[in-house]
Amino acid sequence: MKKTVAGIAALLLLWFVFGPAPVDPVAWVPPEDNGFVGPFAENTLLNKAEVFPIIDGEGPEDIALDRYGRIYGGLHDGRILRYSFDGAIQETFATIEGGRPLGLHFDAAGNLIVADAWKGLLSIDENGEITTLTTGHGGRPFAFADDLDIASDGKIYFSDASDTYNQPDYLLDLIEARPNGRLLVFDPATGQTDMLLDNLYFANGIALSQSEDFVLVNETGRYRITRYWLKGEKAGTSDIFIDNLPGFPDGVSANRNGTFWLALPSPRNPNMDEMHPSVFTKKLVTKLPTWMQPGAIRRGTIVALNEAGEVVASYHDPKGERVYMITSVEEVGGYLYLGSLEAPFAARVKLDDLR
Repeated sequence: MKKTVAGIAALLLLWFVFGPAPVDPVAWVPPEDNGFVGPFAENTLLNKAEVFPIIDGEGPEDIALDRYGRIYGGLHDGRILRYSFDGAIQETFATIEGGRPLGLHFDAAGNLIVADAWKGLLSIDENGEITTLTTGHGGRPFAFADDLDIASDGKIYFSDASDTYNQPDYLLDLIEARPNGRLLVFDPATGQTDMLLDNLYFANGIALSQSEDFVLVNETGRYRITRYWLKGEKAGTSDIFIDNLPGFPDGVSANRNGTFWLALPSPRNPNMDEMHPSVFTKKLVTKLPTWMQPGAIRRGTIVALNEAGEVVASYHDPKGERVYMITSVEEVGGYLYLGSLEAPFAARVKLDDLR
């Protein structure tokens, strides 16, 4: 009997080591992590945030406000929750059946434009009626529509984080370290979708500059932000806006007055950085249960950048005691509104409290 058990254990070990993995990873050597130093230095200013608990649900990954000051956030179960400005009233604005609403932004007509991880780019009118705008480009369906921003001419710039992995498997995409993401633009006037950049490493947050001469797209899998030029001599080209961030860049937004707000939901995980150079190690790790794989570290961090890509301020809840896993920051009416992929709340903090 003991021999039989030992034989089975040996076979299971062989399968675990040499059997197929859920990813096809490549080796990558990350730049040295400098940590939270210099303009990223820690403080506790985000402990001043006002938190709006969700009665039933979690994960308002992005936050948007309508013309009446009401607050919107999309939840894991496909609902888009609406708060009154004081947070006292919570109601379901719309439900995307089988969806996972991520990026949110109101257009000039008052429609809520949604990047849904499963359904693509959607438009929801003031009555909660849902219209699908686009679900793919060039024969490649969107597997992970993520974030968006809207230009003054109505064009919608958005990201498809990965055409290989869906939202629940985002960690696999990060570990695999292949460029599966895209930056795209949808023109409501023509119904046409165009691709601006391909081969991005987990294309995430989107934000347009003040004069709309460039658009930013976060590459979460490379700890950097890429800039795509829309106007001027560099139009149609891209470059690195900021590199070697101390955390995973997620959402980015613009106040359209020269400041970008960047959400870092987690510091870089040293275990992930250490395994990136080894394909063999990454294959083994992805066979483990998700809870045993390197994941997010509980912390709250947001960063302010100018249009030259310079860090001008950072704000923290170092232990994630008040807010954590912040995936979006939106500046509206003297407040910063904070969304989170996993937390059971939305939050906001007064800009005056951060000065």
